[in-house]
Amino acid sequence: MNMDSASTTAKTPKWMDLPPRQGLYDPQFEHDACGVGFVVNIKGKKSHEIVRQALTILINLRHRGACGCETNTGDGAGILVQMPDKFFRKVSTQSGFNLPAFGEYGVGMFFLPKDETERKNCEAAVERIIREEGQELLGWRTVPTRNETLGSVSRESEPFIRQVFVKRNASSKDLLAFE
Repeated sequence: MNMDSASTTAKTPKWMDLPPRQGLYDPQFEHDACGVGFVVNIKGKKSHEIVRQALTILINLRHRGACGCETNTGDGAGILVQMPDKFFRKVSTQSGFNLPAFGEYGVGMFFLPKDETERKNCEAAVERIIREEGQELLGWRTVPTRNETLGSVSRESEPFIRQVFVKRNASSKDLLAFE
C-alpha cells in the first residue's frame, strides 16, 4: 500500500502530533498501549500508603492486561515494590526458616505446575542451580492465593506460586552480581 505523508497524517488525530512517515516508521501503526502508573516517595520513604495508591492506579486503569473470553479472565497486572524485608521476616519464620540481614538474601518468585511431581522436579532444578552458583538455599514459601473471582479459563491454567529465599554467599561482595 502506497500512502503519502499527507494521507497518513489525515488519519492521525491532531493531538497525537506524530512525526511523518519515514524509513520503516509509519504513523498509521501508532496506537494506545496498556496503561502504566508510577507512585513514589521522592525521599525514598517506604510506606503502605504508596502501595494503596498503586492499587488505586490499577483499579482506575481501563486496560490492565490482555483480556480473555470471560470478563474475569486476563493476563493480570500488578505492582512492583521494594523488598518488603519486615514482611518477609515474618512469613519466612512462619515457613520454618530465618532470614539474614537485609541485602544478604534474595527472593525468587516462581509460577510452578500444579502437579506435585512436576513441581518438585522444578524446585529440585532451582535448588541445584542455587548450589552450583555458590549460594545457599534458605527455604521455600507457598504464596497464599485467592482464586474465587477468577474465570474458569484462568482457574484451569492457574499456577502454583512459590517464593524461594536465597542467602548471599559471603564471598559475593557485589550486590548487583548477587542480584
